[in-house]
Amino acid sequence: METADVIILGGGAAGLMCAAGAVARGRRVVVLERNPKVAQKIRISGGGRANFTNLHAAPANFLSDNPRFCVSALKRFTQRDFIALVEKHGIAYHEKTLGQLFCDDSAQQIIDLLLAEAEGAAIRTGVSVTGVSRTGGRFLVETDKGAFEAAALVVATGGPSIPKMGASGFAYDLAKQFGLRVVDPRPGLVPLTFDPAMLARLDGLSGVSVPATATLGKVRFDEALLFTHRGLSGPVILQISSYWHPGEAIGLNLLPGTDLFQVLKDMKRDEPKKEVPTALAQFLPKRLAQRLCEWTDCLGRLADQPDKRLRVLAEQVNAWTVTPHGTEGLRTAEVTVGGVDTRDLSSKTMEANDVPGLYFIGEAVDVTGHLGGFNFQWAWASGHACGEVV
Repeated sequence: METADVIILGGGAAGLMCAAGAVARGRRVVVLERNPKVAQKIRISGGGRANFTNLHAAPANFLSDNPRFCVSALKRFTQRDFIALVEKHGIAYHEKTLGQLFCDDSAQQIIDLLLAEAEGAAIRTGVSVTGVSRTGGRFLVETDKGAFEAAALVVATGGPSIPKMGASGFAYDLAKQFGLRVVDPRPGLVPLTFDPAMLARLDGLSGVSVPATATLGKVRFDEALLFTHRGLSGPVILQISSYWHPGEAIGLNLLPGTDLFQVLKDMKRDEPKKEVPTALAQFLPKRLAQRLCEWTDCLGRLADQPDKRLRVLAEQVNAWTVTPHGTEGLRTAEVTVGGVDTRDLSSKTMEANDVPGLYFIGEAVDVTGHLGGFNFQWAWASGHACGEVV
């Protein structure tokens, strides 16, 4: 049996960040990773260039049943702190859109940064945990590669999104084993799907993309929308999906910033002989313009359309209401919404309130960021908070 001061389950973003902090404090750290390589999600993120943080990261960019929980960690390790780490390691980076920061070269650079910072930790890959127990204030972790024992156990195994990468609900099962509550997990940052009837209406639009606004209650996002063969995707849909629950309707504006009804009335006056689909195609992709006109029976010349019909078309564009059938599920979800209930954790240390020495960090916790580098920032912040005390 191998002994250490700290055992970290999971060699992803949060786990490695925690290991770096603990090693810097002279702690003996063992990281146990189920996959053959560490940091698989970092490796594929941002198209292989790692969207490692966001310039605008703030508590408002995170979902949780307890929205205030993330404040402490995010304030104590900000995006500026991680950017300083990136610059310390000489990694060139750039801002893409909306504050999203990417490596100029490769996501591997962020992995190398973390491994360098965590140098001194014993990192074991390809290790499957078969059991965890606690006796006399120490944790025993049994694996297919032997047993490990430590006074502190950090769970950084993430959520069950993208199971083909080894993701699972292990953290939730372990939390329940030790009496912690779990907020029901569901897919986040995931494409939305439609029923067969709606898909038939959308047939032929797959691949069409437009800037759009999506709203759900008081939540609103402005980014690109993409029609797919299963429903809707694109950044604006992924963002709103984290807030969506089955049965809820989502409002979509396919031409934000434009009062289409007024525009069509003006065109009817100035260009009465123009076909409506042709007029609409000045603002939207041709395939989409044609389909919207067919849906609203607004075909033919502008001069022949009563204002009432033009208004129906405009509302279809500016105020389209859709009720998705579901999502593509955890198979393609970028993150998991929900997780270990923050009411049972310390916001300063990530330690379980009633189980000394047990910590949960990263995606395993009920804190989920928006699309655009925010989830990595939570991994850095929560991992850092834990690494300072573990």
